[in-house]
Amino acid sequence: MLQPGSTIPDLSAPDQHNQTKPLRARLGSRGGILYFYPRDNTPGCTLEANDFQALGPAFAALGHEVIGISKDSVTSHVGFCAKYGLAFTLLSDGDGALCEAFGVWKEKTQYGKTSMGIVRSTFVVDAAGVVHKVYTNVKTKGHAEAVLAELTRRLGAA
Repeated sequence: MLQPGSTIPDLSAPDQHNQTKPLRARLGSRGGILYFYPRDNTPGCTLEANDFQALGPAFAALGHEVIGISKDSVTSHVGFCAKYGLAFTLLSDGDGALCEAFGVWKEKTQYGKTSMGIVRSTFVVDAAGVVHKVYTNVKTKGHAEAVLAELTRRLGAA
């Protein structure tokens, strides 16, 4: 898994508008919040997306773009955005290249069954793509607020 001080890979993936461009080109003037989540339209993922949507203006005021990443298709992302009014970027990592590069595609055990899946994780990066903070095994309730509070503290001290 990428750690603080690492530089994010400059891979490309299509967004919900089916536009493909390098990940670093999607960052805000001061950076980005890259959050990996398992699946569109599931309770935890919907809660997390709605929380990031609600705090979007605060992240934008700090110069950071919010970018959600899952292995769901572009079509799935279109429906997810329409259903919940999501205005931030969702990337479709259908081939798993981003998940692998960030180290979030791992073996998981749920209800006694082991399978591969996305470990819910968030990476806070600067405009150059350098990772400043990593959240792993994220619990969705209150996560977006915690990320915003940490980012506000860090940028306030900068």
